[in-house]
Order: sequence, then C-alpha cells, then structure tokens
Amino acid sequence: MSVKHIGIFGKRNVGKSSLINLLLGQDFAIVSDKAGTTTDPVKKRMEIPDIGTVQFVDTAGVDDTGELGAKRVEKSFKLVEEVDLALLVFAGNVFGKEEKDLLARFKEFDVPVVVIHNQSDIVPLDGGVAADLMNMYGCDVVEFSCCIMDEQEQREAVDMLMAFIAKGLLLQGGERTIMQGLVEPGDNIVLVCPIDSEAPAGRLILPQVMAIRDILDQGGVATVLQPEQLPGYFVSNGPESVKMVVTDSQVFKRVATMVPDSIPLTSFSILMARAKGPFEDYLKGTPAIDSLKEGDKVLVLESCTHHTSCEDIGRVKIPAMLEKHCGCKLDFTFISGLDELPSAEELSTYSLALQCGGCMVTRRQLNNRVRRVIKAGVPVSNYGMSIAYLTNIFSKVTSQFCTSCSSSED
Repeated sequence: MSVKHIGIFGKRNVGKSSLINLLLGQDFAIVSDKAGTTTDPVKKRMEIPDIGTVQFVDTAGVDDTGELGAKRVEKSFKLVEEVDLALLVFAGNVFGKEEKDLLARFKEFDVPVVVIHNQSDIVPLDGGVAADLMNMYGCDVVEFSCCIMDEQEQREAVDMLMAFIAKGLLLQGGERTIMQGLVEPGDNIVLVCPIDSEAPAGRLILPQVMAIRDILDQGGVATVLQPEQLPGYFVSNGPESVKMVVTDSQVFKRVATMVPDSIPLTSFSILMARAKGPFEDYLKGTPAIDSLKEGDKVLVLESCTHHTSCEDIGRVKIPAMLEKHCGCKLDFTFISGLDELPSAEELSTYSLALQCGGCMVTRRQLNNRVRRVIKAGVPVSNYGMSIAYLTNIFSKVTSQFCTSCSSSED
C-alpha cells in the first residue's frame, strides 16, 4: 500500500511547523518567530491507527515575498497535486486571498481539506467565520492551539485533530489493491517472475511482492515460477488448476505462447494500471502507437528514480520496440519521480505518453500527473499495455477487464 501524503499549507507564522512538531510528538520542523523560516518542503513519516503510514509535508508560507519567495509559493502550490489530504492553517480569523486560492487549488485537484484555526489561545475562532467556511466550501473547520499549557488538554486537542485527519483520509476509501476482485479463496494464481536485473539483489520487484501478499490476503494460492518452468507446471498440474497467469511484461510474448486461451493472462504492470491509473484512458490511448511517425515526441513518465541499465524497460526496451514497430526514429523525453512536467503548451507537442505502473506513488499522485497530460490532448498508455500492443496480445491481456478493447493484429 502506498504511503498517504498530508500537506500542511498556509501563510507564514500561522504555526504550520509547530503543528507538524506537535502531531509528530517531536521537534522535527524548525520553529521561529521569523517569517519564512520554512523555505523548502519538509517531510516526515508517522503511523496513524487504522490508516497506516502517512507522510506529513510542511510547506513554505504562501504569502512569501521577493523573487525567491515567489518560487517557494509556486512549489507549495505545486505540492497540492501530490497530497492525499490538505491541512490549511490560518490564525486570527483572517481568511484571505491566499487561503481562498489554496482552497480553489484543492478543489481543482479533488484534494480533501481540513481547515485549522491555529493560535486559538490568542484569538479564538469566530463562529461566523467557521460557519461561512463550512457552508461555502463544505470542509471541516477545527479550532486548535499549539500552545495549550495543560498537557492533558493538549493531548485531547491533538487526538481530536488526528480524528479529523483520519476521517479525511478514510472518506476517500482505500486504494484498490493489485488483485482486488480477481481472487476468491482457493484460487491458484500463477505469477511468472523472471529474475529482473533492475531489482535489487535478492529481492522481487514491488508489484510482484504486492501481488503475492494480496493473493494470500484474499485466501488464494500464489504459485511463483520462472518462464521456463511454466510449460512443465501445466503438464504436471493441468491448465484447469490455474485461475489466472500474471507475468512480467518483459516476457509477455514468450509467456503468451505457453498459456492456453482458456486461462486469463495479464501483467503486473496492467494490474497496477487497473489499481491506480486512469485505466480506460490507457485503453483508448494505446492504439495511438500505430500513428507514430518519424521524429514524433514520446514522453516517458517514471514514478520512481532508479539506476538505469541496458535492460531498463522504460528507457531502453520499450523505446526500441516502438521504433521497430513504427519503422522510424522517435524523440523520447524521460521524466523520473514526481519531477515537474513540461508546460501545457509544450505537452501538446507530444504524440504519445507512456506511464509506468506507479508502484511507488499514490493513486492520487499518479492520476493528477496523467490527467495533465491527457488534458493537453496527448494519448497515454501504460508500460504493460504498450508492450502487449506491440506484441499483438493487447486484446487477450486486457479483455477480462473491459467489455470491448482495441487490438493490434498482424
């Protein structure tokens, strides 16, 4: 399960850093009376009961000034796209343009928000201000103070705020698991896991681990083997013993020749797309591969940073397959992690975008990112779907997830 991100936003000197220290129970963020002490986002993880691991992100004040201040404000607004819940802090009953601009940004990216009136020991929250905010924006408004002298009262105040945070996260519903709705108790799911040179020594790649755990959680049986072991497994156990085969995309074509038509086949990457990505948009966007021509620009979106090798799936293998399929040279741009995307104007110059499975980011982070590309008019595919399309098995490996899918045929 991906870590949920909670962003703390607001003007300078409203107590954002004091708040994060109180929630974490430690002096993590630097606290000062000087405005603008927090310049770059500060991140720290903690466990919340019934939620799991979350990452708090303390941002720079959105009223920062000067050339550098403007860049900090821009970075704070950019972070809205990456958080699963926003805590908007204000004080003194002053809820002005900056706070309203933040609320508009939260609404644009469908980010739930808890509004916190801090420093209420100095100036209590005005009931009229709270009512207006709740009526106009439909958000929870919490009265709070980081400086309550009585330890018991402070603990109760923190517990109350944590309850609102948990509510904001739980109302979104949990992220879909990688095998959700595909496994019933006793089902045998065969996972074809070639030894991946991109994975750290002695480990499986994360989607494989996620699939194994999810199958076990749902009472299924996870059979893990390498490609060359698959034919013998069918001979020994019979095809009827297998509910589904899931393979690494890099051996898609090879595995597809071994799996009987009666057994559903898909890849870890496609399952990740189903769990996290805009699946229908991927289905629609993938056939755009056939329209690529000499010099067209292709954007490759990796949601993590890693060392690149000669066997890298996104930077080496898929680009080579695309150019071979199209019979021409293409212009590839690679963006790692959650680095800034090109402007909307520049995005519109791309003919195709390819998104990895996104195992290292949350569903909201991935969808907000891909949505910007789609909004620019660029067709988007997923690593696994593009490989399936290029090997002429697109319909076979996606048909169990949709009523009608396009396919590339010889």
